[in-house]
Amino acid sequence: MNKFSQFCDELSQHTDLKPLIHISPASGYRARSEFGYSKGAYTMIEDGKKVFMETSDIPHISIQAVMPKLLNLINDSETITKKLFQVNFRTSGERVLVSLIYHRPLEDDWKIAALKIQNALKNVSIIGRSKKAKVLIGDEDLEITYDINGKSFTILQNDLVFFQPNIYLYPLMMSFIASRLENPKDLLELYCGCGGFTLTLASRFAKIFATENNRHSIRLLKASIELNYMSNIEIARLSDDETASALAKERPFRRLEKIDLDSYEFSHILVDPPRSGLSEETVSLSKQFKNMIYISCNPETFFRDIKMLNREIKSIAVFDQFANTKHLEVIAFLK
Repeated sequence: MNKFSQFCDELSQHTDLKPLIHISPASGYRARSEFGYSKGAYTMIEDGKKVFMETSDIPHISIQAVMPKLLNLINDSETITKKLFQVNFRTSGERVLVSLIYHRPLEDDWKIAALKIQNALKNVSIIGRSKKAKVLIGDEDLEITYDINGKSFTILQNDLVFFQPNIYLYPLMMSFIASRLENPKDLLELYCGCGGFTLTLASRFAKIFATENNRHSIRLLKASIELNYMSNIEIARLSDDETASALAKERPFRRLEKIDLDSYEFSHILVDPPRSGLSEETVSLSKQFKNMIYISCNPETFFRDIKMLNREIKSIAVFDQFANTKHLEVIAFLK
């Protein structure tokens, strides 16, 4: 049984609805990719074994074009290869952000060698990272512009924050959400990250209150809000449990001093939790909301949470974020 049949079989225990299924291209779909580095090659683990490679057909073509050239330049420099163990890539479709990660401090000789590599490549920025330290050679933030449902927006991200990895399916995810919204007023968003859903939904809701516990994501989202001249989004660095506590007025938070939660008329709650799914506090909080949008990267915890939420599934779609793997992304509208 393939992963789609398995998901539909499990879903049938909760609803008669059939999910929309969005397939990904089998190659060139990843806007961010992480590789080990060993013995002068990129490495990945496949079927429990380490595989050595010069390039891969999984990342976006802009990353594929950089990989072999970068590898040759890395291997030509003892300074660059010394205790290098990981190479990460992100792309805007044109510009590529490369993170070189080390088991050692990075000194001035590394900066000189890394600058030579960056200058030899087109539209590439390099960041060096070691324990509790970073060295910027190019720009740290990656600026990406999307046009979704006739609305254009720009989002900032870097190598320290989560963003939807599939460059083809992300716009389809946003279109699905926008097309299923009914009578939107204000939105409460948990686990907002750097704003992958927040920014696109700003034009659909009167106001958005978004929370996230990652400092880097909050910084980038604040910058993106300013970059897009948006005025109807308020954000706070709060965990899911802290958000529940704040809305229940169990205790005050200094991070909410300038935010009037009583001014919101929430019609929807959107949650995009980690693979572990929703906390008990978030499940309890969600019961205050008539409409819930649940985005899940783990069908197993999704179905577990569906039982706890005790809601009707009004619409559901599956997105094959990681082609040729067991993983699926799910978006469900719950009443």
